[in-house]
Amino acid sequence: MTATSVDLASLLPDEHRRLLVGGQWREASGAATFEVIDPADGSVLASVADASVDDARAALDAAVAAQADWAATAPRERSEILRQAFELINDRADDLALLMSLEMGKTFTEAKGEVTYGNEFFRWFSEEAVRIRGSWLQNPAGGTRLLTLKKPVGPCLFVTPWNFPLAMGTRKIGPAVAAGCTMVVKPASQTPLTMLALGAIMSEAGLPDGVLNIVPTTHDADISKALQADDRLRKVSFTGSTAVGRLLVKQSADQLQRVSMELGGNAPFLVFADADVDAAVDGAMAAKMRNIGEACTAANRFLVHADVAEEFSTKLADRMAALTVGRGQDDGVDVGPLINPDAVESVGNLVDAAVAGGARVLTGGSAPDDAGLQSGYFFSPTVLVDVPAEAEINGQEIFGPVAPIATFTEEHDAVRRANDTEYGLVAYVYTRDLGRTIRMAESLDYGMVAINSGLISNAAAPFGGVKASGFGREGGFEGIEEYLETTYVALPAG
Repeated sequence: MTATSVDLASLLPDEHRRLLVGGQWREASGAATFEVIDPADGSVLASVADASVDDARAALDAAVAAQADWAATAPRERSEILRQAFELINDRADDLALLMSLEMGKTFTEAKGEVTYGNEFFRWFSEEAVRIRGSWLQNPAGGTRLLTLKKPVGPCLFVTPWNFPLAMGTRKIGPAVAAGCTMVVKPASQTPLTMLALGAIMSEAGLPDGVLNIVPTTHDADISKALQADDRLRKVSFTGSTAVGRLLVKQSADQLQRVSMELGGNAPFLVFADADVDAAVDGAMAAKMRNIGEACTAANRFLVHADVAEEFSTKLADRMAALTVGRGQDDGVDVGPLINPDAVESVGNLVDAAVAGGARVLTGGSAPDDAGLQSGYFFSPTVLVDVPAEAEINGQEIFGPVAPIATFTEEHDAVRRANDTEYGLVAYVYTRDLGRTIRMAESLDYGMVAINSGLISNAAAPFGGVKASGFGREGGFEGIEEYLETTYVALPAG
């Protein structure tokens, strides 16, 4: 299959490649557009409206205008809209998955998995919308009653990344809709098509005009700065790099906006001597190769006990070598392209530097030789062993299909090395020792710890990190609290 063989208009009509502002699909100022590139061959996939700062302000105007009525909408009505969107997404899962595969590169099968996972946030928060609770308490000193109310924060700005074009949107839109907040969404310019398709589905599900506004743009920094300078914007939620997250947090200070930051990761994957090695290899494949390794939750550093390191490394290399690289929409393909040429160069540089420092390549190590892949942004699944502790690849988020392996002999050393990073999103641990499981959960400085599993994300669980991986939680009972303010009311006793 090639991008040209797909009827893109059937997946996303031309009118839905514009800005969604106040319920209307409109052109950007001056009819400006930008091109969305197919990472499998570098060709132009589509042209999309390119929002200006004025367009983004109009979107915020629409969100502000809709806020009061939306906050006053009955929770059950908000719930039913999310549930209807959930059903529509289920019905169109194949189309959404194909659209996502085309613009981002992941395989169709994996894209279909993202649709299922991302849609669960709509189902989860459709149920949470009717369970927003306050409290009633008698003053311990007597004489009054203490009442607390939960109210929506207000208009929000959501900045979503390119690597999970649907799920990173539903994780933010779901709780905002449930809580009664309006929003402006700025999807990544590399992958705006899926978000635009989601916007059309939300409108069809009955979401009132102005509640969800979408402004694809190449003027990311200018738009974020302008909207954050507006005192009507009350909340910012961002998923992306730590560097950009720090900037958005600084920009939030003047207006004291609420912020949620889901930032970078440098996930350690610890395999202890008592681990089930085959299960650990299965988990490593899931934790490393989900989304071609282009995920903040991807296993970034493998710390394996010396007693099982050779067995683990060999089995992992065999599994990685057996993967088929190619266009994500083609049958039999396991690994699609990276997002752009810069990503290929960055991953290649990290691998080359590690090898120059003494690491050995068990499989992969470079872009594939297949002539049919030369026009795309591909990198071969790679396993490195004997990776020096000081190698740059241990300190940076790889964002590619590369597994660097180092060994340890003592538990305390493994914990020290796992925690030796500014990041703290997720850690993976394989052990059959219950005591060690508890020690790892308590001693690893991460917002999430996966025990004997290579998958961590779940709509019913609070997703988020500590340290330079950010703050705030998406999903779980905690997720809706990010979009609610508490009002305390003192009432006379009678």
